[in-house]
Amino acid sequence: MHYRVILRILGILLMIFSITMLPPVAVSLIYDDGHDYAFVGGFAITLVTGFLIWLPVYRVRQDLRTRDGFLITVLFWVVLGLFGAIPLIISHNPHLTVVDAVFESLSGLTTTGATVMTGIDYLPESILFYRQQLQWLGGMGIIVLAVAILPMLGIGGMQLYRAETPGPVKDSKLTPRITETAKALWYIYLSLTILCALGYWLAGMSAFDAIGHSFSTVAIGGFSTHDASIGYYDSPTIEAICTFFMVISAVNFGLHFFAWRQKTLLHYFQDPEFKFYLGILGFVILITFFSLIITATYVPLEALRKSVFMVVSIATTTGFATADFAHWPVMLPFMLFVAAFAGGCAGSTGGGMKVIRILLILKQGYREIQRLVHPNAVIPVKLGNKPISDKVLEAVWGFFSVYLIVFIVMLITLLGTGLDQVTAWSAVGATLNNLGPGLGDVAAHYGDLNDTAKWILCFAMLLGRLEVFTFLVLFTPAFWKR
Repeated sequence: MHYRVILRILGILLMIFSITMLPPVAVSLIYDDGHDYAFVGGFAITLVTGFLIWLPVYRVRQDLRTRDGFLITVLFWVVLGLFGAIPLIISHNPHLTVVDAVFESLSGLTTTGATVMTGIDYLPESILFYRQQLQWLGGMGIIVLAVAILPMLGIGGMQLYRAETPGPVKDSKLTPRITETAKALWYIYLSLTILCALGYWLAGMSAFDAIGHSFSTVAIGGFSTHDASIGYYDSPTIEAICTFFMVISAVNFGLHFFAWRQKTLLHYFQDPEFKFYLGILGFVILITFFSLIITATYVPLEALRKSVFMVVSIATTTGFATADFAHWPVMLPFMLFVAAFAGGCAGSTGGGMKVIRILLILKQGYREIQRLVHPNAVIPVKLGNKPISDKVLEAVWGFFSVYLIVFIVMLITLLGTGLDQVTAWSAVGATLNNLGPGLGDVAAHYGDLNDTAKWILCFAMLLGRLEVFTFLVLFTPAFWKR
């Protein structure tokens, strides 16, 4: 393990992250909300700490290995969550405890969207902007952004990219050079954000709200500048724009990259994961719509509007709201929540286990049924026309089993802190899947939970963002052996 080069990279990344605290300073000065001091303080502390970490090892030049990449990835997310909380701790509105500030910071960076805050409408504009910005930075993974910059500083980035990028197949590159890949992904990400902000602004949002909501929409985050979320606007146009960008932001960015390079959209509908993803959304929307009609919860047009928005928001793990789905009739709250376990596509800003894994598990399950009838047949599992290797299938099943074990262990631990079953189950699911809103006592916010439960859920958010294995590998003896 190259600890000196790891410290050098960590110091550089902290100094880069400190710069992200300057835009809220400008927002504070523009709106004269008196909170510029919190971000100036956060900037100074983060910059100086990063500099002090970097200074003793700034001459170190070594190639990164895979294990170094995993350690840097985990360390950076943990450290970012802690340093990102500093402005929230310093600020007098909201005046958060350390655990609440870290929870809010991690929730933003991991694009979970769970909040401990209430009275969001009355918070200073700089604080509101900072929360939204945290989600935007976390959406594509700050490591990917850093990978585009670090090669210019003499640091190779492929190991970092492999550790950060989600999905069952981690060795594939979109371009031969990882720097170009990271830049291309960020150009696409930035372009979607700008288009989303323009759409919101033209639909009637203020410029401030349009920019803030575009950050959390494209990041599949769910933070809002209002307690009522997107429901604050009560606008079908805004909801339609939000739905569109949530859907495309939860799609594999590799498909967007291909569309950008090849100037074609046909490949979307040739991709098995994309088709299965749309199928899940359509199926759950239909069930939700007919359930709301049968139970006379809404009139038909309103039922369609609520169904489409809430299903897309929850299933993609965004977490925006136009209705209190936790109090919808019959099985709907549970069904929508379970849909979030599939989440977005691999290589997207969405959370959950990823649609590709669910698709592969279903295909392998169907193969086992076929083998009961034809025990000697060789039946490959295919995605489209491409057979999937047993190594990948084993990795998918390994992820699935570890995911469930982690979920159960954290659920039992939360129950041990005194939470009821519905609250504990949904809180773990909402944070591990990077969803945000839950059921029971966490349907609206997480502020009433005890501190122990909040720390556990912070760990769950990190596990979900790093797709479990990237984090848990650090707890294995083999990782630390020379």
